[in-house]
Amino acid sequence: MVAVPFMTRPVLLPMLFRLYVPKETPSKVELARTMVNLLSRALYPRRIHVVADALYRGPAWRNLPGNVTFTTRLSVRAVLYGRAPEPTGKRGHPAWKGPRLGTPDEIASSVAWRTVTVTRYGQVREVLIAEVACLWWGSLHRTPVRLVLVRDIDRRRKDLALVTTDLATHVEDLVARYCVRWSIEQTIKDAKEIMGAGDAQNRLENAVKRTVPFMMLNLTILVCWYAKFGNAEQDLTERRTWARWYRHKKTISIDDMLVAFRRARITTVDPAQPVPNLFDDMAVTSTAVAA
Repeated sequence: MVAVPFMTRPVLLPMLFRLYVPKETPSKVELARTMVNLLSRALYPRRIHVVADALYRGPAWRNLPGNVTFTTRLSVRAVLYGRAPEPTGKRGHPAWKGPRLGTPDEIASSVAWRTVTVTRYGQVREVLIAEVACLWWGSLHRTPVRLVLVRDIDRRRKDLALVTTDLATHVEDLVARYCVRWSIEQTIKDAKEIMGAGDAQNRLENAVKRTVPFMMLNLTILVCWYAKFGNAEQDLTERRTWARWYRHKKTISIDDMLVAFRRARITTVDPAQPVPNLFDDMAVTSTAVAA
């Protein structure tokens, strides 16, 4: 996830991919963990904050590398426990976990709430926040975690219960970090509808494995290209000129970036030379990247 000056929301740059086949490959959670391990080694010592929805929780996130944290949404049935108590000096193994704290709803009924200002889905609002140091024994076992409870002041939404291995970041930043995962869904939508990843009709095994990652990587290259060579102010002015009914548009979209890229690609052709076949160029590029 990166922040770019020409968009109001963070942008996801697809980098790694794994093919999941039911009953033939490891689970989606295990495949995600393998990619996180690769990133943690490639980007060390930079910090990597993994944010996942409820589908990706599980024991696969135990024993994370030192530069990786994990944050996800808790199930309403998840049971949390207190941290391991100090050794008592008595005979026998020290306790691995503290007393049962209960489910998120049970904990929410007895915690102390405080009012903070958070940014969620592009909106800045005041909410009630509570945090508890605990253990998520069922999934992360002995890994120390924090439970972060978020409650709307008007109670229009259900309470949000997050659990994270990040023990240092302020809770306001944790909530904002979790909410930016919405950009993942937007990126997948853009890749399908704009970049053509949803229109693939492949039959051969290698083609099936390569097409979607290639289209998603093209999206990453497009955003990086626009960050370096694009002119957001000029493109917005042109868009408002020929689409005057589009008054609420204030930022660049992926579609605008693609239009700008195509224009730049065409205008760089030598006028004295015949216009090349763009489909041939794309085929050559695909072969080179795949190799």
